Amino acid sequence: MSHNGNGDAGYEEPRHQERTGPRERTGRDDGRPGRRPGGRTDRRADRGADGRSGRTGRGRKKGGAAPPGAGGYRKALRRESPTLVGVILTDEDFAAMTRYASFPFRDYDRYLHHVDGMLRTLHAQGRHVAVTLFDPQEYADYCATTRRPPDTVTTRTRYITEVTAGRTAVPYARQPMPALRAELAHAADRHATWEYATDLLMDAGPCEECGQELVHCAFDRASHTLLRLVEAVGPGTHHVVCSLPTDDGPPLLAAATIDAGPDGGMDLTETEALVLCTVMAAGRATTGAGGLVVRTTDADGTDTVRGWALRRGEPHPLTEAEVFDAYCTDALTGEPVPPEHGVRYRAGLPLSPPPPHEGPAW
Repeated sequence: MSHNGNGDAGYEEPRHQERTGPRERTGRDDGRPGRRPGGRTDRRADRGADGRSGRTGRGRKKGGAAPPGAGGYRKALRRESPTLVGVILTDEDFAAMTRYASFPFRDYDRYLHHVDGMLRTLHAQGRHVAVTLFDPQEYADYCATTRRPPDTVTTRTRYITEVTAGRTAVPYARQPMPALRAELAHAADRHATWEYATDLLMDAGPCEECGQELVHCAFDRASHTLLRLVEAVGPGTHHVVCSLPTDDGPPLLAAATIDAGPDGGMDLTETEALVLCTVMAAGRATTGAGGLVVRTTDADGTDTVRGWALRRGEPHPLTEAEVFDAYCTDALTGEPVPPEHGVRYRAGLPLSPPPPHEGPAW
């Protein structure tokens, strides 16, 4: 199941041989020198303007390449057209797709093998290829909403372009299939976390302090809080994790890695920062206390862990004992986890006061 950017569903090259361009007309279409009506070969067709033999002509620089022609241009455009491939991630999802007669696979391992082969072929052709999650339940909902027949290749292709393309796609760079599936699963979980946290903020209504929609001002405050947090822990590579309890399921978890330089500069991935700040912001829409943990690796490779409680979106430093308990407890089960060797557990640091409402920090 794939879609490429020039509107074609699928990835196979045309089977017919395209001509590389229009043949130069010299009186015949068979490629031989032109003939006069009397039947003699006009050998001047093979001579240049100065009468000497040669085919450089006036319209082309000597040694220059000929234009590629229609077939060459189309091949070039195909190389520049991105291809998006929907991938089924689990056995259960694959089993759900086998109820459609137009879906040609009945064995999940064989399906993954052919997906891997298709991705390698597209990559070898110089195409930009990305994969996205194909969710059978979401696909069924899409068909019901749009009233399109679910048991067709065309509908599956439209679902990929109209629905899954709006999610984060994973670029294909010849990763082994297990690694690619793990990346895709992580991207899908991250997107689901962002959607859930955004829904919490949207349902919360206006902010009690400024009157704006909470989804906007809480995100602005969270982005500034992240900057204050990095400023407090100083230079190094920081892995920041935020956890937030929910009323109807497991806690929301979001993480980002930030490289902070001694000059105050930061290097981070925008997608990770977006999801992390959205979950931090959602803390203002929930009554339960969340948590923030920062694991810092300094220049000599030493790891230090610090923690804060997140109440109504604002971090409050934990003691060293509280940091140890929080970091050495499984967030999902509550069971204790052995501490890591060589890791230092330190109390959370006080943060600078939050700035007045000025919009997002970046």
